[in-house]
Amino acid sequence: MGLKRHADSTATLHPVEPRDYPRDQAGLLAQLGDPDAAVRRWAARDLAAHPGAATMLCARLAQERDASVRAVLFSSAAALGGTAVVQAMVQLLRSEDPALRNGAIEVLAHLPAAVAPHIDALLRDGDSDVRIFTVNLLGELHHPQVPRWLQQVLERDEAINVVGAALDVLAEVGGREALPALHAARRRFADDDYIAFTASLAIERIEAA
Repeated sequence: MGLKRHADSTATLHPVEPRDYPRDQAGLLAQLGDPDAAVRRWAARDLAAHPGAATMLCARLAQERDASVRAVLFSSAAALGGTAVVQAMVQLLRSEDPALRNGAIEVLAHLPAAVAPHIDALLRDGDSDVRIFTVNLLGELHHPQVPRWLQQVLERDEAINVVGAALDVLAEVGGREALPALHAARRRFADDDYIAFTASLAIERIEAA
């Protein structure tokens, strides 16, 4: 039996259609405004390869309402790093949206060298909530200055909630060098049962280590 000749396969191919957006940086940034969350998500992922997009990528976070797209935006921001990303994440610490604040803390925690120059100013911020979020960041930040920054909070901050947050973190990351600051904080807030208890607990944990 002879072989049958198949019909020309090209007849079944679909014509090539142009992409809605180019795949360069400008095109990917344009896709961040696409109505389709999947398109925005893929664009956010691909922008991790474009350092020049850092500012606009971070700016998109406050507008994005899809959690999965936000997650990729944060991931790409962490991958890009740099001054623009750190500045944008520091500003997000003031957001009323807990998801944005938590995402910013996570990104900053991956950029210890870049965020370190901002810590002193953040710990002196006039907004006690910003100082608390900064203490929370220190709990995730792998930087040799973390114990010293926390000790500074114990020594000078007047807000009980900020000091309490610092005590919680210092109990986990502090060494014996932190004991004088812990004792001083306990004396400074002797009338507050929570601080007294938390400071004593931190002292016990460090001394037992």
